[in-house]
Amino acid sequence: MYEKDPIKIFVVEDDQTYTRFLKYVLSLNPDFEVEYFTSGKEFIGALHHRPAIVTLDYSLPDMSGEEVLKEIKAFDPNISVIIVSAQEKIGTAVGLLKAGAFDYITKDEEAKDRILNSINNARNKSSLIREIDRLKEEINTKYEFGKSIIGNSPAIKKVFGLIEKSLKTNITVSITGETGTGKELVAKAIHYNSARKQKPLVAVNIAAIPKELIESELFGHEKGAFTGASTRRIGKFEEAKGGTLFLDEIGEMDLNLQSKLLRVLQERELSRVGGNEVIKIDVRIIVATHRNLQEEVQAGNFREDLFYRLLGLPIQLPSLRDRGNDVILLAKYFLDEFARENKFRKFKIAPEAQGKLLQYPFPGNIRELKSVIELAAVMAENGQVNAEDITFANAPRDSFILKEMKLKDYVYHIIRDYLNKYDNNVMEVAKRLGIGKSSIYRYMKEMEEAGIQ
Repeated sequence: MYEKDPIKIFVVEDDQTYTRFLKYVLSLNPDFEVEYFTSGKEFIGALHHRPAIVTLDYSLPDMSGEEVLKEIKAFDPNISVIIVSAQEKIGTAVGLLKAGAFDYITKDEEAKDRILNSINNARNKSSLIREIDRLKEEINTKYEFGKSIIGNSPAIKKVFGLIEKSLKTNITVSITGETGTGKELVAKAIHYNSARKQKPLVAVNIAAIPKELIESELFGHEKGAFTGASTRRIGKFEEAKGGTLFLDEIGEMDLNLQSKLLRVLQERELSRVGGNEVIKIDVRIIVATHRNLQEEVQAGNFREDLFYRLLGLPIQLPSLRDRGNDVILLAKYFLDEFARENKFRKFKIAPEAQGKLLQYPFPGNIRELKSVIELAAVMAENGQVNAEDITFANAPRDSFILKEMKLKDYVYHIIRDYLNKYDNNVMEVAKRLGIGKSSIYRYMKEMEEAGIQ
């Protein structure tokens, strides 16, 4: 449940000696993203950057601690404010705490430990508030299939029917389809229309995590389990307790970890890395992949027993090019969303523009369509998207072959083309082209230096 991203902390302190002390104390934790201010007005001017925690000197040269605290609470009452003061006055401390301060700490020899302890407590509170807000937002979002998943084609109506069937039990659901077809959206639709909707939906993109860290990410670890494991950390299975665990790009999982995942799914229990405690799990599993797992099993890249364990109710998402007029329905939806978010009047799509959209194969599927439509909205005049406003980044694969270039430039364009097609998945591109990941990264760096986008 607790957030893993760096937490933003603002330090408001005009005493340079104490500022140096706080810089040292807070630099010990790499999870802290800290900014420093020497006056109340300077700090208030930066409040729009939304810190999660503020350590506030009670006696600033331009404003009192009460004045700054009042400004903070008026801006966002969820910001945790830790007052740091040279004064040890019970009445002042009580008054500030009643006004909304999270803690009051005096500048003494125990301040270091108290500040760190207070920041950690405030961080846990902030994480809990954000998790609750996220759940409320997700639950309040209308995941009615006809509203969150747009389309009237026979292909997408078949998907609606399978989603409905998935809601009757806790059966594992395996979602397959090309990149950009909306696999995570389907996972959300299943979770938030199920009996588990009041519990967390925890999503993990297997392809985005280094393979040596996936075990710890999924199952958690104990303090001292490996270098850098300074505290106990619960894994995604425990975070999703009572809810749903969505394992995206499951086909990228290392074979060794596949066997550990299989055991956890069979036994419905796990042990954290470096620990012996057996922890019972209660989660629903939804997996997704753009790969054909049956072919991966035959190639020896995926365990057959795990494949059948995860198969459950299979949902194959159609590519956008197989959904007919859904392209236009989605285009209008994205245009309306863009207009609403940017306070524009509603757009129209000219018939020629609609024809252009229907003729394009959209290798990037819905994700690519959204990008194309948003750019078209920016380029459009007088509230109408015309054919000339629509441009496609994924040109036909052989288009650049017609140009005269140096051999290395051809290589750059091939690398760029494959990265676009496979959603910047370097491992997949390296596999498809039969070269090493380091070569891909080297080419990407050279392309950046050469200004090739």
